[in-house]
Amino acid sequence: MNPAETSPLRLLNLPRHEFLERVHSGIGIEVGPLTARLRIRCPDVAERFREFYRDHPVAPNNRIFSFHAWLDRRHSLVPWRSPLVRFTVDGRVPHEDMPASHGLAVLEWGMNLVIALRFHCFLMLHSAVVEKNGHALLLPAAPGFGKTTLCAALSLSGWRLFSDEFGILRPGTTDLIPLPRPLALKNESISVIRDFSSEAELGPEIEGTRKGTVSHLKPPTESVVRAAQTASPRWIVYPRWQAGADCRLQEIAPVESFMLLATNAFNYEVLGETGFHTVRRLIETTRSYRLVYSSLEEALEALEALPELDLPDGG
Repeated sequence: MNPAETSPLRLLNLPRHEFLERVHSGIGIEVGPLTARLRIRCPDVAERFREFYRDHPVAPNNRIFSFHAWLDRRHSLVPWRSPLVRFTVDGRVPHEDMPASHGLAVLEWGMNLVIALRFHCFLMLHSAVVEKNGHALLLPAAPGFGKTTLCAALSLSGWRLFSDEFGILRPGTTDLIPLPRPLALKNESISVIRDFSSEAELGPEIEGTRKGTVSHLKPPTESVVRAAQTASPRWIVYPRWQAGADCRLQEIAPVESFMLLATNAFNYEVLGETGFHTVRRLIETTRSYRLVYSSLEEALEALEALPELDLPDGG
């Protein structure tokens, strides 16, 4: 069979006029294990969405979708106020309308909210995940600890991007499931990644959001194309950026890692005993470290050396 006959239709294969027609009424997109139907009635956001999701497969409208999300431009009742956008998921509005200039960020945050709260068929860890040579690295961290910046740099340095936000496993298993989407860089991280790699495809800087200035980084094409390929975890590293700090990578005990990982989860308590056993198995099959850094280059060097640290135990 000709490989071209079995390859999925991707967003980049749609002519621009056809994409605009479909996205105005609702277009299906496969994002890792999820299938979303998105309606975007904000022309500037639709164009950016087409750019950042161009490698994702298009899903036919007769599919059963994981969720339906709309982004609609709305005019304020106060004439002198700027236009707004409204995010709606499955007919419900989860938060107030936001400035139209923040539209792309609103769409991405809205999708994050849906994924974090809805899909309890998975254990959802608040963690970046990347993979290299068949081995996955988890980077669980609270907001502001440098998780996304580190994940972005790794994905631009030969590691396969799974997600900068979600570590996804089916309960009772340890294989991590990719969910490659644009990475939302904030404030100083934008210039850090722009200077780090000339291959970084960054969107416009969106100023004045609730998280400051935001710019989105397109996920690498290979990461999206290989989104059906899971990977076994090998390392869990808890990163923390600290101004002026020397780079320190220190192994931590499994019991400490268990508590940290369970804390950095969206639905550990919801899954109960199943969540406990899944996290326990994850800890038992990996080695855990704490990483403190101020230099991105030094942090990457430390993470690239992780396989060498495994050698005393037999690799």
